Amino acid sequence: MPGDVTGGAGSGRRALILVENLSVPFDRRVWQECTTLRDAGWTVHVICPQGTKRDTEPEAVIDGVSIHRYPLRAATGGPAGYLKEYGSALWHTARLARKVGPVDVVHACNPPDLLFLPALWLKRRGARFVFDQHDLVPELYLSRFDRGKDLLYRAVCALERWTYRAADIVLATNESYRAVAIRRGGRRPEDVFVVRSAPAVERFQPVPPEPELKRGKPHLLCYLGVMGPQDGVDYALRALAKLRDDLGRTDWHAVFVGSGDAYDAMVELSRRLGLDDQVQFTGRIPDADLVRYLSTADVCLSPDPCNPLNDVSTMNKVLEYMAMGRPIVSFDLKEARVSAGEAAVYAAADDEAEFAALVAKLLDDPDQRARMGRIGQERVSGPLSWRNSQASLLAAYTAACRDHTPVPAADQVRTRKKRQRS
Repeated sequence: MPGDVTGGAGSGRRALILVENLSVPFDRRVWQECTTLRDAGWTVHVICPQGTKRDTEPEAVIDGVSIHRYPLRAATGGPAGYLKEYGSALWHTARLARKVGPVDVVHACNPPDLLFLPALWLKRRGARFVFDQHDLVPELYLSRFDRGKDLLYRAVCALERWTYRAADIVLATNESYRAVAIRRGGRRPEDVFVVRSAPAVERFQPVPPEPELKRGKPHLLCYLGVMGPQDGVDYALRALAKLRDDLGRTDWHAVFVGSGDAYDAMVELSRRLGLDDQVQFTGRIPDADLVRYLSTADVCLSPDPCNPLNDVSTMNKVLEYMAMGRPIVSFDLKEARVSAGEAAVYAAADDEAEFAALVAKLLDDPDQRARMGRIGQERVSGPLSWRNSQASLLAAYTAACRDHTPVPAADQVRTRKKRQRS
């Protein structure tokens, strides 16, 4: 049965998961995939960068998953910086893949769309290649850098095409991404599986609210997530300024949890808007503190603007707000509606004034907030649960390994070579 994660379908098989943009187990989606495969009988290895404050050990075995990490400095200084970062990541990935030895499946997660190169090397040695498309990199490029469809855009499109062609199976995070894999990637529908990201329910368990987190105000607003150029924190801050200035509402305190490339710029924007006394930036915080803020929040913010990437992407923060039973204000994005449904209210794309008005409306209606929170929790525990994604992930691996003879483990290969030499 595909959904039975303890059925041992992977018994005797080895999987290698490649990640470049986050460490593991900090990358929650990848870690959920690792443990799902482990529970199904797979021996799981991961190659990823080292973290800066956590996941810092070069080698670790956590809950039966072997993790091999390499040092990586994030890109700075434009295209040359990315070239240096990606070149270093590819070199370390290839080095560690040789150390891991033969595997049945190599599972590469983007961004960037460059990990097909070590995946191809492993394919030639008997592995099947599963491409886990976390982001649409061409759309990410357009949304993040505002350079238009220039030479670098055409280059990332080419890398995406090569990755699609090299893969035996594609994992998509939602139906919009699946449609891209079929239409733009030329993949057969039966080779593309939707494995939605879902909150780790053990991480998001509500606790009693703590009124002191509201800093003396009746209401708490909360943003959780990455703060990059495309994530819309600037839209949220301008909406909060309108909430105060245009609607006369000062009965709230807002907390922004997370970090990213735009963090310093967002702190400065908050200062310029005169929001210092009502907006708090925490940076990244321990899970226990995150849960305290979300359990106390009256309204959660999902201000991702409408752009080619955000409109078709599933936002992890939306699902995490829902898991905590919080009502959401979002811009009207296609996949935001698919995820949240009636757990959110939607402002017209990039309309900061309407976003502010919807926040005010929810602050005045505790019954609606409670109803939206219940809807969100029901969706996350039902149709959007990780249990459903587990079934799809294991079905994808079954499809990848159909008619595939398990490759010998590295120690078996070494023993065979010694016998041949003797």
